[in-house]
Amino acid sequence: MPPPEFLSWPTPRAVLAALPGARAVGGCVRDALAGLPVHDVDVAAPLPPETIAERLRAAGLKVFETGLAHGTVTAVLDRQPVEVTSLRRDVATDGRHATVEWTTDWRADAARRDFTINAMSLSAEGDLWDYFGGRDDLARGVVRFVGDPATRLAEDYLRALRFFRFHARYGRGAPDPAAVAAIRAAVPGLARLSAERVWMELKRLLEAPDPCDALALMAETGVLGAVLPEVVEGGRVPRLEALRRLIARGLPPDPVLRLAVLVGESAPRRIGELAARLRLSGEERDRLARLLVDGGEAPPEPGLDDDGLRRLLALRGPDAVDVLWLAEARDGRDRAADRARAAAMPAPAFPLTGADVLALGIPEGPRVGALLRAVRDRWLAGGCTADRATCLAWLRELAGPGAV
Repeated sequence: MPPPEFLSWPTPRAVLAALPGARAVGGCVRDALAGLPVHDVDVAAPLPPETIAERLRAAGLKVFETGLAHGTVTAVLDRQPVEVTSLRRDVATDGRHATVEWTTDWRADAARRDFTINAMSLSAEGDLWDYFGGRDDLARGVVRFVGDPATRLAEDYLRALRFFRFHARYGRGAPDPAAVAAIRAAVPGLARLSAERVWMELKRLLEAPDPCDALALMAETGVLGAVLPEVVEGGRVPRLEALRRLIARGLPPDPVLRLAVLVGESAPRRIGELAARLRLSGEERDRLARLLVDGGEAPPEPGLDDDGLRRLLALRGPDAVDVLWLAEARDGRDRAADRARAAAMPAPAFPLTGADVLALGIPEGPRVGALLRAVRDRWLAGGCTADRATCLAWLRELAGPGAV
């Protein structure tokens, strides 16, 4: 094939020049063939990792031993990293980890990869090695395991989740029946996966342009119920059609927002359990809770006037547009105009603080917060337009004649 553009980037070019016989592998080859943007370049070489590191340093590249035990180093030139891995073959696997040894056999290295579309390799000159028909599978939109699907899954059960992610991005039409049957049988093995690995794959799936068909297939095989039971009822995903509708209207590929659509309104305890089980980051957990635990608030009506939109922005801040998306998920009513206006409008800031209450001679205590909330409620009711002087006048009125 004509050498794709990424082979001319400084770091891949330097790495391939420093390691005779090395090839680009995996996702960069797949995406170049699919006509998609290439973001990360991986290289493999028929050399032990210590020799790879030595030759890369001799060629003037910075080398970081990011995964030396697994045969991987990261080469950097002009701040552009490339992961370089020794060719490997599996000695033993346990469904989560593999014991490997180095090899010079490219086919053996390709045979240990998950899917045919990820098992291709490419020389600096554009020579393509495709041992298992990945190029044809990519053209047909078929995600197919390398070799026996059950064997590949038993080596690493995370491949069951990866199948759905790749099917969402590259699949067209019916999925490979052998893969689906093997995944259905492998569901019990998913319990062996760490929460971090599961959430990593779920996030990547939810970031796909349209993950809905893949999610439906995950539910049908039992995979989604095993890893994300909060969104499955009776073997189906009740809010899947809401997600599909919102994606058609432009819902961004934001995994936390899309997860919120699938989960729907929920109690704080349930959100806490989900976040703990998937090991969400603190930021992800807090955002999911803000979006889903609404305190019984009714969803904003479509066609908000300026006062209503300012109130929403004041109450929900950076989550305001997401709240409008979730309101659409709940009642199906299009709020595109409100979302556009909310995205363009700055959030109003309440002009008083606790210091303003204390300045009136009110002693520290519960009354400070109560007075501040009362003034803020009046400010919100008026569409968040009252200025600082007006709010101070309201505060003095509420504080009574004993205030300064």
